[in-house]
Amino acid sequence: MNSSGEPSHHLARVDNVIDMTDTASDSLNAPIAEAIPVTTAFEIPGHRIDKNLGLTWGVLVRSVGFAKGFTGGFRALKAGEVPQYTDVVDQARREAIERLIAHAQSLGANAVIGVRFDSSDVAENLAEILAYGTAVVISPAS
Repeated sequence: MNSSGEPSHHLARVDNVIDMTDTASDSLNAPIAEAIPVTTAFEIPGHRIDKNLGLTWGVLVRSVGFAKGFTGGFRALKAGEVPQYTDVVDQARREAIERLIAHAQSLGANAVIGVRFDSSDVAENLAEILAYGTAVVISPAS
């Protein structure tokens, strides 16, 4: 965490793929499959930004589903985390990042900087999850 309480900016790059249909709690800790560097920072250590390709995003609208909504509703009656909803939100963010990466690559990017998330309710039991950032072309610094 930095001094303002936000997560530190880290460059994340992995080669394995997440099964988005897996709802097991251990999938919450699994790395996101990335074919390119993606970071919340506005620079990538050891690289220079050669070209800014503009805004890139990944968006989806997700329903909790009847079973999780039903059991999660009961869990919400008592204080504490509601794992059924945590799983759904985490999976939605992961899928939004994967879509962001696909969009950035379609623009010709080999990295995404300044990544952020946003979410909003679009209807009862439906939430929009948006991941957005700046698609860039990078190369190793000399």
